[in-house]
Amino acid sequence: MARVRSIPSNELPADLAKVYEDFASGYGPFRNQAAVFAHVPPALRHLMGMLMELREAKTLPKRYLEIAIVVVSKLNECDYCVAHHKPFLAVEGMAPDTIDRLLEWDTAPGLTEVDRLVAEFAEKVWTDPHRLRDELFERMRAHFTEAQIVELTLRTTLCGFFNKFNDALQIEEEVEASARVAALGA
Repeated sequence: MARVRSIPSNELPADLAKVYEDFASGYGPFRNQAAVFAHVPPALRHLMGMLMELREAKTLPKRYLEIAIVVVSKLNECDYCVAHHKPFLAVEGMAPDTIDRLLEWDTAPGLTEVDRLVAEFAEKVWTDPHRLRDELFERMRAHFTEAQIVELTLRTTLCGFFNKFNDALQIEEEVEASARVAALGA
């Protein structure tokens, strides 16, 4: 149970209730997270709205976004985020064993060159951003536009925020998220 009351969408004004419901069910099974963010309407409106808008824009291939999110979530040991995003990688064709070994990006089987690059980038952005080398950005530029690099950096660091937020407030996994992970055999 979260450390704060879960606010149902029917307690919100219609415009916020729509953002809440669109995010809670359309973005993924994130109802428990939306119910906590509902305490701060601007955060619900802007953060969840931004995530949905970024998904709709499809600037960054979903596979690479999810690799970055799972890498950072594993680094932060955020079970909530790993449970929610591991199935998204499975849909992208990644085997559960490979997903489980994403922190071993340099040796894990089943990863492409670009998968490894994204995992390395996400790890370094999160763990040592002030020491990122130009060489890493040159490798990124060989595969991604500048807009994609900016979004990948944004989503990597934003993921770390969500990891800390979820853990600090003890947001529990939704039943749907747990069922999706169980269906992967994890």
